Amino acid sequence: MKILEGKNALVTGGARGIGKAIVLALAGSGANVAFSDLKYDDAAKSLEEEIRNLGVKGKGYASDASSLTDSEQLAAEVAKEFGSIDILVNNAGITRDTLLMRMTEEQWDDVIRINLKSAFNLTKSVQKYMLKQRQGSIINMSSIVGLGGNAGQANYAASKAGMIAFTKSVAQEIGARNVRCNAIAPGFIETEMTAGLPEDVKKGWTEKIPLKRAGTPDDVANLTVFLASEMSAYITGQVITVCGGMNK
Repeated sequence: MKILEGKNALVTGGARGIGKAIVLALAGSGANVAFSDLKYDDAAKSLEEEIRNLGVKGKGYASDASSLTDSEQLAAEVAKEFGSIDILVNNAGITRDTLLMRMTEEQWDDVIRINLKSAFNLTKSVQKYMLKQRQGSIINMSSIVGLGGNAGQANYAASKAGMIAFTKSVAQEIGARNVRCNAIAPGFIETEMTAGLPEDVKKGWTEKIPLKRAGTPDDVANLTVFLASEMSAYITGQVITVCGGMNK
């Protein structure tokens, strides 16, 4: 038996990168998976097919995670279509990197709204279903930057640090109903977002990592599966890094 067989998951920002790896890992572990992104495009259609080829149900949705109205509608549609929401992965996020002295108000607001407010929106929208069924796992995608900061990423670091405090608070609120909430803090992960970095920059990052390599989306996805499953039934309110030992 696959460890997530019979479970229904919702992943935001799920059509590409780490989100896509998470979607496929959950599906490969037996879960039916709904995923959302700003657009329902060819990438979303292709991912739906990949999910179904794994023998489970998959459906993509166009939804703005930074909108509470959109999030409430998405949660309602997924709950109706799938019958329940057992796993929520708040993965939607962006970067708008620049030094604080050059950062615009719009760059600050966009990152906080999309990275942090989206976690509030979806958690608030989904938790009522989990509380009613007295079981569920919420997984928030933070970053090691949220633990230690990073020059040129004050907005991103603030959003990811906020997600950690949010995770710990939510875990305390909903634990009595057997609903768990944890955060994952990835380090330097090879994605479309990092592919465009100069080679010397990527080399500089990997030299700081004890394992001497960048992580992959699958490294993050594997931990997500564990936190979504009953194998982590006594783990809540925690922040787990996936960084090759980079975070000390």
